[in-house]
Amino acid sequence: MKNILVPTDFSKNCNKAEELGIEMAKLYNSEIHFFHLINTPVNWVDLGKEKEKRYPETVKEIGSARADLRALELKAEREGLECRTFLEFDGGQANILQHSGHFHHDFIVTGSSGTHGGVRELLGSNVEKIVRKADVPVIVVKNKEISFPFKDIVFVSDFLEDVSEAFKMVISLATKCGAHIHLLRVNTQTDFNSIDRGLKPIKKFLENFPELEKYSMNVYNEPAVETGINNFLKYKNADLIAMCTHGSTGFLSLFSKSIAEGVTNHSELPVMTIKL
Repeated sequence: MKNILVPTDFSKNCNKAEELGIEMAKLYNSEIHFFHLINTPVNWVDLGKEKEKRYPETVKEIGSARADLRALELKAEREGLECRTFLEFDGGQANILQHSGHFHHDFIVTGSSGTHGGVRELLGSNVEKIVRKADVPVIVVKNKEISFPFKDIVFVSDFLEDVSEAFKMVISLATKCGAHIHLLRVNTQTDFNSIDRGLKPIKKFLENFPELEKYSMNVYNEPAVETGINNFLKYKNADLIAMCTHGSTGFLSLFSKSIAEGVTNHSELPVMTIKL
């Protein structure tokens, strides 16, 4: 991991994401970029200085954002990190994913905000697009206080599709943190079966990772995937939930798009998504 992007709207949960981004950058000795997007009433880039005076509230917002970004830059530099900040003006065209691709970020950390913590509530629909379409792993920080380095990571899959490449990223993070990985399969009403049968695809999957030591295998029979995850978390402390996406086509067969977004929306824990 060489370059981490942290899109922020300076809300409480984004502040947590900023802290997590800095801690992860320290752990990986990587560069960190902070990105803020402002929706302006006109095309601000091409607006002359004299005309800017017509929009005093926007000028004030821009000044405040620049100050907040500068504070983040100084904070990262005090931790010995290379840091860059970006302030973009959105006339409906700015795109965080394009920005990330241009700078070749290999990890994105951001926060959800709003009373319900929905991914749609941060920077408009941009975070929802990030979760669905980002080519790099994304961690969405929620309401719960973050425990980092992570000590217990839940990796959720049906383990019927090959998620080996995504799991390697989870292993990398777990190894850096010294974390235990809990592999979780949730059998829903359409595929209820015995725990032993449910464990078979997990065991088969783990044959690809004979060196893995700190892990557990778990199977739950529940009416819905999200219910299974929530019930698992009632009995097992965890710091992070990890799952895979198929990008614009939605999540793995285990997860309908709405289920996976529901986990991202409603879990109090940070959620990490990885595109296959």
